Amino acid sequence: MGKIIRVTGSAVEADGMRGSSMYEMAKVGKDALLGEIIRLDGDTAFIQVYEETTGLTPGEPVEGAGMSLSVELGPGILKSIYDGIQRPLEVIKAEYGEFIIRGINVPSLDRKKKWKFTPTVKKGQSVKPGDVMGTVPETRIITHKVMVPHGVEGKVQSIEKGDFTVEDVVCKVKSKEKVHNLKMMQFWPIRRPRPSVEKLSPEVPLLTGQRVFDMFFPLAKGGTASIPGGFGTGKTVSQHQLAKWSDASIIFYVGCGERGNEMTEVLQEFPNLKDPKSGLPLMERTCMIANTSNMPVAAREASIYTGITLAEYYRDMGYDVSLMADSTSRWAEAMREMSSKLEEIPGEEGYPAYLASRLADFYERAGRVKTFGGDVGSVSIIGAVSPPGGDFSEPVTQNTLKVTRVFWALDTTLADRRHFPSINWLTSYSLYTGKLDGWFVDKVAKGWPALRRKAMSLLQKESELREIVQLVGPDALPLSERVILEVSRMLREDFLQQNAFHEVDSYCESEKQYRMLEIILEFHGFANILLAGGKSLDDIMDMEIVTEIGRMKYMDGKKFKEMYERSMKKMKAGG
Repeated sequence: MGKIIRVTGSAVEADGMRGSSMYEMAKVGKDALLGEIIRLDGDTAFIQVYEETTGLTPGEPVEGAGMSLSVELGPGILKSIYDGIQRPLEVIKAEYGEFIIRGINVPSLDRKKKWKFTPTVKKGQSVKPGDVMGTVPETRIITHKVMVPHGVEGKVQSIEKGDFTVEDVVCKVKSKEKVHNLKMMQFWPIRRPRPSVEKLSPEVPLLTGQRVFDMFFPLAKGGTASIPGGFGTGKTVSQHQLAKWSDASIIFYVGCGERGNEMTEVLQEFPNLKDPKSGLPLMERTCMIANTSNMPVAAREASIYTGITLAEYYRDMGYDVSLMADSTSRWAEAMREMSSKLEEIPGEEGYPAYLASRLADFYERAGRVKTFGGDVGSVSIIGAVSPPGGDFSEPVTQNTLKVTRVFWALDTTLADRRHFPSINWLTSYSLYTGKLDGWFVDKVAKGWPALRRKAMSLLQKESELREIVQLVGPDALPLSERVILEVSRMLREDFLQQNAFHEVDSYCESEKQYRMLEIILEFHGFANILLAGGKSLDDIMDMEIVTEIGRMKYMDGKKFKEMYERSMKKMKAGG
């Protein structure tokens, strides 16, 4: 047992810690505050404490826990709200009130609740790590697959069926050395990635129902995306939309250092949201990790790892998991603060020199994999970045861009014009586009890639023409180029803009996205034909079809289909 010799904010220095290991958990002070050893120098340990350290004094005891910071894995994770180190906030509130008391120790998983366990293996059957030994109906939507922990292999000596708590032994596996008593609960260190058999190519899109994402800058299941933007550009609402509507089976939302009122909005809104697939509350397949800006800064650094470890656990069951991290900038700021207290040599803008490698380590835990149980699962990571002043040249944004393959750039100018989602279509990109085109061609429409390329070329041409318009005005342009400006405006306002709070427009199916874009581009050719026939541009833009195109995103399935067929028939007939 060691003793505290110095306290610097959330960093505590203790001597007498010889024999301890890196990232080992420690109980600090008389209140046994939870901490983690982040540096060792002889018998001196530097401990990152995940709670308020006010009142700690030199000489108080420090005790190593003998294990690294780990999360509890088992039934009961979904529908829960945890803090950065997997303490259940709702349980703490029920037992201790509105505030988290220092030194509080509440189990992450309910020890009293009984779950209905149905075995999927038989006595005498050989099992290995990752094999599913039974199932539990965790929620009305998700079946929890209880897996054989890593490090356990052998023959099933006995298997139970019935109602059990997470601490009850449900299976005994005999190996050469000993008999393993397996429970529905297991532990996993948060900083160590969970292994898989094989990483698969990202060839299946994560459909979000957001037109600017799915059509122009798609994300693959198991892919990585960054969504940077300045204050007020809509990062949080974009993250909410992705959490609500993406076709992942399970959602993990990590509120990492954001303001409390934003996280409160999420916590109040999600339980009332209906899952479009099942009609049940969205929380039935969601877990939230809340570490707001007024909570201990040290726990902010751990919250990201807690979230990704829980996500990997459900990936290993064969589920497609989506992790929303809002925001990784606050996580990097927590690292910067800890680095300065450890007196490490600072890098650019005071961030630690290992910022890039830590970001890479985190995003590399995404992927679509073949699991040890023989299933295919995925973890997709969408990380929001909050660059100060919207400056994308700062270190966190730049290092994130190096490791993520989708860049959704939020633009302050678009946000000021009330264009949401304020994704800049000229600076954003997706490196998955080529791999995912085959899926869209097979599942949606053969013309998907060509339609997207045509729309992007019009938007790029509009950007060039706007520079000319600013100098000489639109009337100086030839009619064909003025048509491009009008059609591009329709693309921006009638296709790219999407109302997150509208009952119909909040989610747009892939087929509807394709048809909407097809109508707008068909109108471009139709307008050019009418111009060649002597019709004025003003008369063309006053046509009823232009009004219908402007309203189409608010039309539901049947009404939109009728409008699509009517409009396409009219344009192909020449008016």
